[in-house]
Amino acid sequence: MNKLRNYFSVITIGISAIVFSQGSVAVSTFPQVAEQQGLVKDITAEKALLSPKEQIEFNINKMFTDPVLRNANWGFVVYDPKTEKIVTAYNETAPLIPASTTKLLTTETAFSLLGTQYRWNTQLEYSGSVDAEGVLTGNLYIVGSGDPSLGGNRGGAAGYTQIVNHYLDAIKEKGIKKVTGDIIIQTAIFKENKTELPKNIVWLEQKNYFLPVGTTKDIDPRNEKLIINQSNNPFNQQKKYFYISPYADKLVYADKFEGNWVTTKVAEPPAYLANKLREGLLRNKITVTGKVTPKIVDRDPEPREILAVYKSPTLAEIVNFTNQRSDNNYAEALLKANGFHKLGDQTVESGRQVVTDHLKAINFDMNGLNYMDGSGLSKSHTVTPLSQVKFLASLMKSPYYKEYFESLPVAGQSGTLKHMFLLNSNGQIFAKTGTLNGVKCLAGYIKTRNNRTLAFSLLINKFSGSVNQVKDRMEQLLDPTLDL
Repeated sequence: MNKLRNYFSVITIGISAIVFSQGSVAVSTFPQVAEQQGLVKDITAEKALLSPKEQIEFNINKMFTDPVLRNANWGFVVYDPKTEKIVTAYNETAPLIPASTTKLLTTETAFSLLGTQYRWNTQLEYSGSVDAEGVLTGNLYIVGSGDPSLGGNRGGAAGYTQIVNHYLDAIKEKGIKKVTGDIIIQTAIFKENKTELPKNIVWLEQKNYFLPVGTTKDIDPRNEKLIINQSNNPFNQQKKYFYISPYADKLVYADKFEGNWVTTKVAEPPAYLANKLREGLLRNKITVTGKVTPKIVDRDPEPREILAVYKSPTLAEIVNFTNQRSDNNYAEALLKANGFHKLGDQTVESGRQVVTDHLKAINFDMNGLNYMDGSGLSKSHTVTPLSQVKFLASLMKSPYYKEYFESLPVAGQSGTLKHMFLLNSNGQIFAKTGTLNGVKCLAGYIKTRNNRTLAFSLLINKFSGSVNQVKDRMEQLLDPTLDL
């Protein structure tokens, strides 16, 4: 009863402060665009009269009647890793859709299994022999280990042209002027880096996904571009565009939108790289008699020599790019990498099993967890805010905490948080963002003005209004945490 009385006292003080500072209490029927001009509210008399914890609780109470959040399902918790206690919370044990904060689990599992300095090798090899005339009587092989960044030219990775030129230099140095055999893609250990649409995505319900008419089965994968219809929905903050892979006959998606065109990712980089190599050889007047062909099973491999090795960026660099940009392609590839390196295959199912087994092994709170894919695209994902903060707190003792922490966007400064928290919280919140239709999330760390590091999770589902309006409420709620 005393606790309840104190809580209502806090509300009364806060309301009185607003009355005295503003003269009257304004009532808003719905947030207007003008309200978004100031991303963070100025310090008011209400804040001066309340402790930071009381201010947070007062803000939580305001959310119950806010038109944007009053019908939402949401949870919030701030957690102290040193004391291992909750600082403040609301609905912290509710299973909620985490969107791209799911990447926190996927990328951490990769660090745990592979280490921050892990690199994937993609090797150019040859079989047979090279005679005095430069004729290779044998085959060329492209043998990979599942590089998720292969040819992507992102996050420190080389583009296809750079890799091909590296291979061509090695071929010329060896004196090869003609290849009598094939260019073989060794797919037995080469995980295909194609990103399929997760089966449980309800893309019609989300309204911001569009499937082009027809397929791209027969077009040249070097120039995959499709015209699509644009949405007139002003609440569409994030768009994805799908096409049919010319290699795999499966639905995949593209992230890059350029005017009225969509530029897709190459569905199968190994095949693309091999074809680019063949083109490069012919362009340099090096004859290739055979064709590009995959070899899925090689029960009796012929002896081979290594000509060149292309190394991927470090896993730390790839994770940094993944979390800063919230890159779905890298996250799904890392999910498959987790499965491959633990169970030996490249399926989503193996990746999910490895991640969930790892989380159990590190005592992750599995209550409410439903881990569906590596990126968080699925609305079938659920996690509790409390399990997220306990997980983040435990990572502060891990050997890769520095690299993990540095991979998170910084409020007002980098990645997907660059345009949030531009005033009071600038540079003091480090968090992974998550956005789906009707879902907005943040989870990460707060560096307080008292030099404390706190973990927090704020997951909002089924909100009304726009994403920018929800961001504004998030900033209001998190601003007082800097004074804890």
